[in-house]
Amino acid sequence: MTSPAAPAGKAHADAGPVTVLALNSGSSSLKFGLYSVGAAGVETRLAGEAEGFGDPDGDFHALDSRGAAVVRERGRIADQGEAVRRIGRLLDDAGLPTPDVVGHRIVHGGPDLRRHCLIDASVLRQLEAARVFAPLHVPAALDVIRYTEARFPHTPQVACLDTAFHAGMPDIARVLPIPKALQGEGIQRYGFHGLSCESILRQLEADLPERLIIAHLGAGASVTAVRAGRSVDTSMGLTPTGGVIMGTRSGDLDPGVLIYLMRQKRLDAAAVEDLVDRRSGLAGVSGVSGDMRALHEASASDPAARLAERMFRQSVAKQIAAMIAVLDGVDAIVFTGGIGENDSRSRAEICERLAWIGVALDAARNGSATNPISQPKSRCAVLVLPAREDEEIARHASALARPPGVGPPAR
Repeated sequence: MTSPAAPAGKAHADAGPVTVLALNSGSSSLKFGLYSVGAAGVETRLAGEAEGFGDPDGDFHALDSRGAAVVRERGRIADQGEAVRRIGRLLDDAGLPTPDVVGHRIVHGGPDLRRHCLIDASVLRQLEAARVFAPLHVPAALDVIRYTEARFPHTPQVACLDTAFHAGMPDIARVLPIPKALQGEGIQRYGFHGLSCESILRQLEADLPERLIIAHLGAGASVTAVRAGRSVDTSMGLTPTGGVIMGTRSGDLDPGVLIYLMRQKRLDAAAVEDLVDRRSGLAGVSGVSGDMRALHEASASDPAARLAERMFRQSVAKQIAAMIAVLDGVDAIVFTGGIGENDSRSRAEICERLAWIGVALDAARNGSATNPISQPKSRCAVLVLPAREDEEIARHASALARPPGVGPPAR
């Protein structure tokens, strides 16, 4: 199980604002943000990203609290370690405070690590064991944790788990239809994009609908059913590969496809993993790209690109319809993530496939992402909200870095 919160050092000194460095790692990129978390809320001090590790055209950039550029460097960034060192230098050069605590987005913590927690040796062992569940994400996050420990050796670190939001899913959604012996080994539906879902609930807090569907659509994509603020079902399963079609991930596949690939094509586990995680999805269908923006550009003249677009929208619409059945109806649908927030065309075509349930968008409001983007006559509200995952990391890290009795975490 998760380790108990331990003394966290500098952040315990007083009840003032806590400075949090939030790190969101990918296989070839690292998003970062510096936040001040206090009783009044969360203030962004700096936000940026290191992209294209190992690429001669890598990009390291950051904006200050007013949205002005602090740094923009092009050139090779060797790995996560160099990215962390550059972030440390940037904080020093900009005269920003050293973080009191560092929060990490962790996609998968395995069967026993299901709560946001301070990182210690026990947590690291559990994350090492969880590599097999999310090989695209967990190894990179572990590297970032180790590099951060070296750069900020006396700063506590917190693991913020995407699976935590779904930890209380009912058995009817959590249990997979496999033998009980395997279920006991932790093979179950975990669900992901939990920090994104938490951020949506926070934004809707004043008027949270009873039956909510969150469509987090980006390079990774999932659809989650939320009843009274709790996850009751979600499209991703044991790993972040399942569910809807994604940029390079297949989403749900007939298990027979995998058996065929192993038996007839002699693919081993590593080759199957590479195929379903890196060479499938939109990229595999189109042969063009896993990026929806590139598919939009190509679709006018490329039938395969058009097919990939249509498959994605139908896949998302099918999952939303399934979640409507889970919830016995729907009061609101929220689009978030890179595609969900920025692609009005995809939102419109997904919602067209839900017209049978009474979903109706306002074209002008959808085009400008002005909430609600639905018409007054729509059976449910349809909204576009940003996925503020890094702010959630900052809140959780701040709360875990505070000693007992020092006051509530900022809302």
